Amino acid sequence: MKTATITDLRNNFRRLVAYIDNGESVEITRRGRVFARLVPAVDTPKTLVKPDFMAQLKEVWGDRVFSAAEVKEMREAELEGDLG
Repeated sequence: MKTATITDLRNNFRRLVAYIDNGESVEITRRGRVFARLVPAVDTPKTLVKPDFMAQLKEVWGDRVFSAAEVKEMREAELEGDLG
């Protein structure tokens, strides 16, 4: 169970909602004492959706395979852009 202060509730509400969405309870404290508990309305936690980086990579680059020379050229161009 997560614990948060009133200030956390005010300033980090999205983070607390994410905990609750994932099935966790959050205790709210005031002056070091628990005075409220936020619990999910449904007992079944949602599963976290992890991004599929390989699918994104394939979408951007397709089946392209870069040679060592191409990688070196890209890196040099990248460094020139940082300096210039």
